Amino acid sequence: MTRPDPSTVRFAGPWTHRDIHANGIRFHVVEADDAPADAPLVVLLHGFADFWWSWRHQLTSLTEAGFRAVAVDLRGYGDTDKPPRGYDGWTLAGDVVGLIRALGYGEATLVGHADGGLVCWATAALHPRMVRSIGLVGSPHPIALRRAVLRNKSQRAALLPQFLRYQVPLVPERTLTKHNGAAVEQLLRARSGAGWQDSDEFVEAATQMRSAMCIPGAAHSALEYQRWAFRSQFRSDGRKFMQAMGTRLRIPVFQIRGELDPYVLPRSVATETRWAPDQRLHTVLGAGHYAHQEAPAEVTAQLLALLAL
Repeated sequence: MTRPDPSTVRFAGPWTHRDIHANGIRFHVVEADDAPADAPLVVLLHGFADFWWSWRHQLTSLTEAGFRAVAVDLRGYGDTDKPPRGYDGWTLAGDVVGLIRALGYGEATLVGHADGGLVCWATAALHPRMVRSIGLVGSPHPIALRRAVLRNKSQRAALLPQFLRYQVPLVPERTLTKHNGAAVEQLLRARSGAGWQDSDEFVEAATQMRSAMCIPGAAHSALEYQRWAFRSQFRSDGRKFMQAMGTRLRIPVFQIRGELDPYVLPRSVATETRWAPDQRLHTVLGAGHYAHQEAPAEVTAQLLALLAL
């Protein structure tokens, strides 16, 4: 199989592709054309097996509403550099802080899906002065998620089997990339609502995500996020990270969850007020784990409400 070049994720559209150097590596970022340079900054962070294009709807809509929205290929994904290390919570939070500063800002609102949401939580806890507010799509607080996996049989069954399969070397990388990334589409189907799966946009999203995962190094980097999350639980750096995550955030937090999400269950996001007293929870009816793509207008409306605070 001929692997796609990283530049294949630089799709033409009403946006501009840029390279930003931050925290020692080069990031590929995308912002809408004519984005006001001095408008409030919103950084959009994608989830597992995805890339910046996940936020295509919000990228343009938030900019039209007067914000400077920037969608990022996270470390190891898309056309961003793929270093062998740095997939721990500390470094990923440093990536976001470096990006905010490199874009010329002292703070930003962070919006993240799944793994990207965990980076939002980490950045807000470790660098509170840099984060104005956070919006999350299917991404529980890391302590809440760990407790749910330990105490809730249903959440454990939804998350743990696949998570554990990702811990072995080499085999998961081959699984994610064989047959032109067919496993990525299987994940997308398993975790999204049936209504979206019947749409032409689902076909397009699956095609683009499959291709992006087959970029050399992308599958390994994506899995390193999952591996650190598991292995760090048994090491001192993981214990210190979880202690740091225990801080109470004094910023607005919006948690958006798809009603039909089989991966993140309602109870896993219901207890987050312990760490985010000002959190609001919104459920997107008929949507699954990818609510920002399945119901983009509704999710954008919720993000605009967050940005208005």
